[in-house]
Amino acid sequence: MGHWEDFWWDTSKEIQELGLKKAFDKQLEKMDTQDKHRYKDTRQRWEYAKTKVINNLKKEKNEKSKTVQG
Repeated sequence: MGHWEDFWWDTSKEIQELGLKKAFDKQLEKMDTQDKHRYKDTRQRWEYAKTKVINNLKKEKNEKSKTVQG
């Protein structure tokens, strides 16, 4: 498998395993309407959306952890 195919496979698998498919798709749709993402290729858009939803998940878990502890 080539480098590009690995990216698509790994990204899809990671998003599915984390249960973030809906959030990922929603982020991609949101990016369709934003000028700053207009000239990014598909791979760049997927990478950005993946990073964004994973960081949001980590942030949510962090906030929940602080609420439980404090």
